[in-house]
Amino acid sequence: MKIVERQVGDVTILDLHGKILIGEGDDALRDAVTRLVDGGKTKIVLNLADVPYVDSAGLGEIVRCYTTVSRKGGKLKLLNLTKKIQDLLAITKLLTVFETYDSEEEAVRSF
Repeated sequence: MKIVERQVGDVTILDLHGKILIGEGDDALRDAVTRLVDGGKTKIVLNLADVPYVDSAGLGEIVRCYTTVSRKGGKLKLLNLTKKIQDLLAITKLLTVFETYDSEEEAVRSF
């Protein structure tokens, strides 16, 4: 998985490209979010537009990232969920936990 980091004002957007699977992407995501939070950046949006698939370990990692950011007083929000990922979050009842957005502008403004 490839992660592209960019700033929009004081919000950090992580554009994720590729599958988030056990041993493939989950570690990269954890490292990226931990580095941001340790650097004092606590307004984070995960852009999932180019993520075709998330397995249970990947989903666990997204939840772990959410917890890491929340503990530092920040917010982690999700952007551009694919139908598959939206269904997965609905089945696991995680749609009620995460704030999700279809537009980057809306996500950034929500902070």
